[in-house]
Amino acid sequence: MIRIAHADDAAAVHDIYVPSVIEGVATFETELPGIEAMRERIVGRLRQYPWLVWEEHGRVLAYAYASRFRERAAYDWIAETSIYVHADARRRGIARRLYAVLLDAMTLQGLNQAVGVITLPGDGSVAMHEAMGFAPAGVWRSAGYKLGQWWDVGVWQKQLQAPENPPRPVRAFESLRQAGDWAELLRRVNA
Repeated sequence: MIRIAHADDAAAVHDIYVPSVIEGVATFETELPGIEAMRERIVGRLRQYPWLVWEEHGRVLAYAYASRFRERAAYDWIAETSIYVHADARRRGIARRLYAVLLDAMTLQGLNQAVGVITLPGDGSVAMHEAMGFAPAGVWRSAGYKLGQWWDVGVWQKQLQAPENPPRPVRAFESLRQAGDWAELLRRVNA
């Protein structure tokens, strides 16, 4: 089942995130944030952007969220996306299904662009993003130092919808989640 994350998911989300911090490069975070910090991230981000989880039999197996791309107001219509899947749940299509709903939610908000930032080589992440319609948009060379080496970071971009001129304001996710089109989307994907 795909649903909106809530504060009580913080421990499960943190557990999924731990391997990426400790031994991976999907994130350049090098110290564990802790469950309380994860709770604050979930609650804080949900005001403006979607944070979704994949749950099976009461267990959170994956999460995906959008976040602000840059601080300047001119960037309001583009958001960065992230997804993490528990090691026990990989290679089952969960990432693509969860990511698709995240992108649909972003479109409903009025966002025009999604950006995926991938530590290279990142073959699995690259393949998933390209299967979801993202296209390479550039590489930041030696952008991050972790686990004793420098890593390149690739940027993948997807147009969610054609931009309007002038654009309408992006809807905050907290207002979208009460809307009928969001409820219909969740009903459809969880049927």
